Amino acid sequence: MNKARRKTLTDLIEQLSVLKDSIDAVIDEEQEAFDNLPEGLQESERGDAMQENIDNLQTAADSLESDVIDIIQEVIDA
Repeated sequence: MNKARRKTLTDLIEQLSVLKDSIDAVIDEEQEAFDNLPEGLQESERGDAMQENIDNLQTAADSLESDVIDIIQEVIDA
């Protein structure tokens, strides 16, 4: 792989890292909103949906880091 393509991939990793950080920020906000709900609402359909959203966003953020970013880094290092 030439230097220009490696630079492009490095730039993409940086952009993906920023995206992951943004997802993490949304997760934190949603978790805080969930934590501030009264216990009765936390256990309601609304609370369940919020928790599922948090879990799904965490899965997306983890996949970005452990799958996409790591694989691109492996390509750069090869």
